[in-house]
Amino acid sequence: MAEFDENELTKLTKLCRIACTEDEKKALYNQISKILGYITQLDEVPTDGVEPCNRVLETLTNVMREDAVGDLLPRETFLANAPAHVGGMVRVPPVIKFSNQ
Repeated sequence: MAEFDENELTKLTKLCRIACTEDEKKALYNQISKILGYITQLDEVPTDGVEPCNRVLETLTNVMREDAVGDLLPRETFLANAPAHVGGMVRVPPVIKFSNQ
């Protein structure tokens, strides 16, 4: 693994758009260095002969219920609960804003 130094921290803060004071940079540098130190300790764990797995408990399964169609609300009742509706559909605020650039 590449050595983590103050230049790498500067690159990281620029990429993440994090503004740090000098004291915050020192604290962040120490914290990230400790985290990377713990990660390098994992290289010392003997993993020869250990099969890779995608879950810890092999016996764990998802418990899911069967879908069951129930009674549906009449459209008028459903729309009466909506704050705004247009043409028989619920009106929601826009989530995408297009600009003419």
